[in-house]
Amino acid sequence: MSEEEIEQTEEEEIPTLATGLAIAFGYADAPEPESGARRRGGPDRFAELRQWTPKTRLGRMVLDGEIMTYQQALATGLPIREVEIIDALIPNLEEDVLAVNMIQRMTDSGRRVRFNVLCVVGNHDGYVGLAICKGKEVASTIQKAITKAKLDLIPVMRGNGSWESGQGPGKSVPIKVTGRSGSTRVTLMPAPAGKGLVIGDTGRRVLNKAGVTDVWSSTAGQTRTTINFAQATFNALKQLNRTRIGDQDKLRLHITRGEVGA
Repeated sequence: MSEEEIEQTEEEEIPTLATGLAIAFGYADAPEPESGARRRGGPDRFAELRQWTPKTRLGRMVLDGEIMTYQQALATGLPIREVEIIDALIPNLEEDVLAVNMIQRMTDSGRRVRFNVLCVVGNHDGYVGLAICKGKEVASTIQKAITKAKLDLIPVMRGNGSWESGQGPGKSVPIKVTGRSGSTRVTLMPAPAGKGLVIGDTGRRVLNKAGVTDVWSSTAGQTRTTINFAQATFNALKQLNRTRIGDQDKLRLHITRGEVGA
C-alpha cells in the first residue's frame, strides 16, 4: 500500500465528533484560555470525557456524533442532565468564583460551619451559566457550583440596539431589559461599540463571561449584595430570551443568539 493510500485511509477513519470529544480523543487541539483568565486546579474534564459512559438518551446522541452543537441539543427538547454533554459541546467554558461566604450555625452538638459559593461559567461568546451551592468544604462546593452552573447554561441574545452607534453588528444587548433578585434590580440598556461595561464589578464579570462587551446599566435596591446583584444580572439576560422580537427588528438590530456563527 502506497503512502498516499495510507494517508487517505487515516483521514477516513477520523470520526465525526463534537468539539470536546474530538479534543479528548486527540483529534483536535484544546482551546487556549482568554487573556487574564485564571487556571483552576480540578479534575481534567477531557480525561473524564474519555471515560464517559452516557446514562441519558441525549448523552448517547452526543457521543455518537448525532449532535454537534449546544443549539442542536436544545432543539431536541431533551433535558440536559449530564455535565459531560456541556463539556463535549462547549469545551472552551471558563469559570469564575464570584463569592465564597462562610455560614456558622450553633447547634446542640456545637458550632456547624458551612460554605456558600457563587460561580459563573461562560465562553465569552454567547453562553453563560450561574449557580450557587452550599457545602462543608470549599473545594468540593466550588466544583459542585461549577457543575450546576454548566447545567444551567443559557444562550445570550446580543445585538446593536444603541442609537449612538453606526450600522452593523454589535455585542451589546439589543433592547432595554430588567432583571430582579430579592430587592436588587438591574436594568441593562444598549450601548455603542467601544463604550465598555458600565456596571458594577459583579455584573461586569457575569456579562464578560456572556460575551457582552458594551452596555449601559442602572440599578436599584441593595446592590452591595453580591449574590443578588449577580443573579439579577443573569435574570436580565434570561429575560432577553423570553422577549418576542420580529424578524425585521432582528435584522435591523443585528441580533444573534448564542455563539456567533454556531
